[in-house]
Amino acid sequence: MFSVVRIAPHSTGTIHSHPEEQWGVLLEGRCVRIQDGQEVEVEAGAFWHSPGGVPHGIRTGEVGALVLDIFSPPREAYRRGGEGFGESLPAGG
Repeated sequence: MFSVVRIAPHSTGTIHSHPEEQWGVLLEGRCVRIQDGQEVEVEAGAFWHSPGGVPHGIRTGEVGALVLDIFSPPREAYRRGGEGFGESLPAGG
């Protein structure tokens, strides 16, 4: 399953995990990838992998991000429109 997500500047996604494996490509912008307690600053072109069950999330700063997520098997929660990272909150909010 492919999912394209635009993340607004100054947003923080909830740290979460799910049974599906997830790969991501940062298509535009910058962000901090948080995974298994580690924080890594990434910029456009970065690629990452989150094994199933590993806590992870994203935080943006002044610049937002456009991410291509790839899930295997397809993530059941994302089969319904309007769910996923869209539930993120502005940093500090």
